[in-house]
Amino acid sequence: MKPAPVEPRRVAGRVVGQSPLRVWGLPSEVRLQRQFARVGATSDAASAERHVLLRADWVYDEALVRGLAAATADLALAGPDGRVVAASVDSAAVDDAARQVAAGQAPAGARRVTPAELADGYNDALRKREPPYLLPLTGDALPQIEQRVFGASYKGVTDLVTLYVWPRPARAVTRWCANVGITPNQVTTASLVLVLIAMALFWTGHYATGLVAAWAMTFLDTVDGKLARVTLQSSPLGNVYDHGIDLVHPPFWWWAWIVGLPAAGWPIDNGAGVLTAIVAGYVLQRVEEGIFIACFKMDMHVWRRFDSKFRLVTARRNPNLLILTVAVLAGRPDIGIVAVAVWTVVSLVIHALRIVQAAIERRRGPLRSWLAAAT
Repeated sequence: MKPAPVEPRRVAGRVVGQSPLRVWGLPSEVRLQRQFARVGATSDAASAERHVLLRADWVYDEALVRGLAAATADLALAGPDGRVVAASVDSAAVDDAARQVAAGQAPAGARRVTPAELADGYNDALRKREPPYLLPLTGDALPQIEQRVFGASYKGVTDLVTLYVWPRPARAVTRWCANVGITPNQVTTASLVLVLIAMALFWTGHYATGLVAAWAMTFLDTVDGKLARVTLQSSPLGNVYDHGIDLVHPPFWWWAWIVGLPAAGWPIDNGAGVLTAIVAGYVLQRVEEGIFIACFKMDMHVWRRFDSKFRLVTARRNPNLLILTVAVLAGRPDIGIVAVAVWTVVSLVIHALRIVQAAIERRRGPLRSWLAAAT
């Protein structure tokens, strides 16, 4: 006879105190309530077995809220100055605990913990390691707070354009979108329109204007994800919408580029072979990434430092656009698309070698990401 399934503990979230300040357009209480919802904490206090208490005059990394929600014993989270700013407590003690947290003191019997003890700082979804933030919410510090929250929303392992070129302008546009109420899905829809415009321009050999549309799309592709994270509006549907577009459109751009070469005055003899190399290489690289995750339980690009560095330039959309941009500036869009095909094949081979190397190393024990292993 199978044992009865254990029901998950019911955890409620409670905001302690108030703050008139907004972070990325969100009132503090709304922001904290969204964080509660994201970690599975209900607003139904009566049915909860445990409570997570967060002061409204502090800004919390989601990893800290998640750690408090998962706690099985009473915890008191202390800020940099030693004052208690949050807690996880049994439901029977919640009212007294809320008064203690409001006063900056630990609830009776709660173990004091620091942010580093509550969350180790490794974010697998964003492929990076950084200390979780815990920041006092004051008017003077608000620009630095928003900058820190935005930085925490950024992937640590990605291509060189996204990592080094887009952050500053993306932060400005993300702030504007948050302030005027533009949603992440609306930004994604605008990027989809730019995908189609770029494809149409490439198809007719208008490469310079097509590249403007394409780069604008990649910029908005950065903005929509950051906007979703800083305003806590990420959703399964939005994730599918955004990543679905990202996954599907690049091969169509490269196809349109090849079709447009005769109109631009640069036909190539083996366009079908070039397109086959690019599309097959693109698909097979995605398959390689899936194989790596299935076999080694981690993203291919976070295994070793080399893999994270190679992700900067591997044959994905933005590095390929860089190659094509240089080619158009040099007046040879035909050489550009051939170079993309060659680089795609080279990247495919390098990834295959990394899978083989990982399989050999796993014989000595489980693989671990260099980011997860960092101290």
